[in-house]
Amino acid sequence: MNNYDKTIVERIHIIKGDITKMDVDAIVNAANPSLLGGGGVDGAIHRAAGPQLLEECRTLGGAKPGEAKITKGYLLPAKYVIHTPGPVYRGGNQHEATILKNSYRNSMQLAKQYNCRSIAFPAISTGVYGYPKDEACKIAIDTVLDFMQKENFFIDIYFVLYDEDNFSLYTTYLKELSK
Repeated sequence: MNNYDKTIVERIHIIKGDITKMDVDAIVNAANPSLLGGGGVDGAIHRAAGPQLLEECRTLGGAKPGEAKITKGYLLPAKYVIHTPGPVYRGGNQHEATILKNSYRNSMQLAKQYNCRSIAFPAISTGVYGYPKDEACKIAIDTVLDFMQKENFFIDIYFVLYDEDNFSLYTTYLKELSK
């Protein structure tokens, strides 16, 4: 188990709800590689942000899994949307863990570059992309904590989870880290 400074761990908040309602500097979109909208979180963000988001995304040229690109938030309460395609889970032997870590790390890097003080993440790749939720939870939390510690970048992190399974996993794991 990692030893994180308690003051860093306390910057993480677990919320059950709708990421499109978060009044933070940036929300993260679990995008598909085209960045042109889709189902799940991606579709919800595009619908809530309005058509200007799709127009801006068309200029970005897509993103490879693990990359992150930033746009304005348009009609969302968030100032920015950070789009990152996570990996499609294919059994764990296709570098899925590395790609998922890169999605979180590269999103944090953009948050730092754009001077964000708060960011909201969904559970990237755990929906139709099939990533095992328990493993994805640990990767998500550990990656953002590692980034904050190594980069000396202390930001309020919200994991906004739509389903009870993820909410329970994230809450339990964060409690373990807080001991």
